[in-house]
Amino acid sequence: MGLCHGKSAAVLEPTVEEEEEGATRVAEAAAAPAKPASPAPSAAAAAAAPAKPGTPKQHKFPFYLPSPLPASSYKGSPANSSVASTPARGGFKRPFPPPSPAKHIRALLARRHGSVKPNEASIPESGEPGVALDKGFGFSRHFAAKYELGREVGRGHFGYTCAATCKKGELKGDDVAVKVIPKAKMTTAIAIEDVRREVRILSSLAGHSNLVQFYDAYEDEENVYIVMELCKGGELLDRILARGGKYSEEDAKVVMRQILSVASFCHLQGVVHRDLKPENFLFSSKDENSAMKVIDFGLSDFVKPDERLNDIVGSAYYVAPEVLHRSYGTEADMWSIGVIVYILLCGSRPFWARTESGIFRAVLKADPSFEEAPWPTLSAEAKDFVRRLLNKDYRKRMTAAQALCHPWIRGTEEVKLPLDMIIYRLMRAYISSSSLRRAALRALAKTLTTDQIYYLREQFELIGPNKSDLITLQNLKTALMKNSTNAMKDSRVVDFVNTISNIQYRKLDFEEFSAAAISVYQMEGLETWEQHARQAYEFFDKEGNRPIVIDELASELGLGPSVPLHVVLQDWIRHPDGKLSFLGFMKLLHGVSSRTIPKT
Repeated sequence: MGLCHGKSAAVLEPTVEEEEEGATRVAEAAAAPAKPASPAPSAAAAAAAPAKPGTPKQHKFPFYLPSPLPASSYKGSPANSSVASTPARGGFKRPFPPPSPAKHIRALLARRHGSVKPNEASIPESGEPGVALDKGFGFSRHFAAKYELGREVGRGHFGYTCAATCKKGELKGDDVAVKVIPKAKMTTAIAIEDVRREVRILSSLAGHSNLVQFYDAYEDEENVYIVMELCKGGELLDRILARGGKYSEEDAKVVMRQILSVASFCHLQGVVHRDLKPENFLFSSKDENSAMKVIDFGLSDFVKPDERLNDIVGSAYYVAPEVLHRSYGTEADMWSIGVIVYILLCGSRPFWARTESGIFRAVLKADPSFEEAPWPTLSAEAKDFVRRLLNKDYRKRMTAAQALCHPWIRGTEEVKLPLDMIIYRLMRAYISSSSLRRAALRALAKTLTTDQIYYLREQFELIGPNKSDLITLQNLKTALMKNSTNAMKDSRVVDFVNTISNIQYRKLDFEEFSAAAISVYQMEGLETWEQHARQAYEFFDKEGNRPIVIDELASELGLGPSVPLHVVLQDWIRHPDGKLSFLGFMKLLHGVSSRTIPKT
């Protein structure tokens, strides 16, 4: 399990200028030049260093959360404490005390991060007797013959990054960045696997202009060397500071298009970054219009579209609520992007507190403020964009591809939209739904706005309909293969797509595709949801609604004999004519099974 470190701010009203102190560094320093003093020390380093006068006491293991439960079940979690939503919202009576972690969690974190004392034996997580760790990675051992290390440009918890010069080969004479990871710090099998996975992700992700270029990985008896493109333009954070702490809307759009483009690329391949923040975006050169690159995949992981991760990793100010609840996917990156764009536009963090645990409480409970300057002067589209990323319900959050299609981002610019994996997930759910639910979704599709239809039409064209403007299962697979990298094999995205077998003998036109590709939860996140729902029910009542008895409805929904049908479904049917009620229609849109029916 990873740890979401963070350093508490020592003042009451921090702004983005303090990001270098308050932001957490959990992974390695990135592959780019940066001032060695700019990264904040990790939580482990902060705990070891003597505290400065007036600085709140640092806790090595600042929080512990139980296994995932419904939000209402977190009675004892930080979510139910009072929080501050943004900096400069007034002082605190007292700092929030971090809850004490359970001993087994503390031991697990210590083993993961190699922070066990030298005289303490490392206890394998499986409980079996310890065995010697194999620290051989199978990488080339000719690093010294090919590269000459230069100055250190960054340092992180597990290693450091240096500039280097290539002495021979295709890159001869070129400057590169080398991430050096000492093998002495790889004290657990998990730490070793983390390094393997980072190299595997970097080597398999290729072909995007906003992705740091990976060249090769080497090792010797003491270190692992990851050789990458050297970005000389500095961090996004530095440019925010140079602009007085914030960007104009137009300049922020330029930055966000690049971030969303590379995020959508990674997510389609089944890779979640898990540590997106301004420090992990570097500019390739000092030129004002140079390309921006995402770096530091030390915390990244592969994730199948229908699976959830549970490691708590990331940086405190940017961590998503579902990460703290230990059940998340690529949507967690979109939350982090929402925090970044909030900072870009106003210069303040959306969630802040004096302590790390206070930050987590704010993330779980507080809403970002849009009342103070400069928000009243910003466009309604900009505020809507941020709100739809900082939705605490990950199901209602925009995907990266959808965010690229948002009116604020798209504007008058021609934005190339990527294929969106959520389309595959939604289509699989649609195909396996009852005929009644499909009729309800078709009614909802008739209420879509021009912007929503634009996104769906772009996705439909990317899948590649035939001459009759129909798509088949083969079209879905072909479209995915056109956009695939080696990362898809590790994330098993193709395996997921192969489960959409029921569509094999069906062909979908754009109208039915639109119904299949609707996310009801995302629609619920819109301010206009009630109008959509009412209008959709009117369409459904005219075209798809019909008299239905409870037993037939139960059969449509696939409910078993153990479900008390008359208790559960009585409100679903209108008593005057026996047709589906508005309440039943709404529940039908979300899909119902025996698992979602409450037990009586």
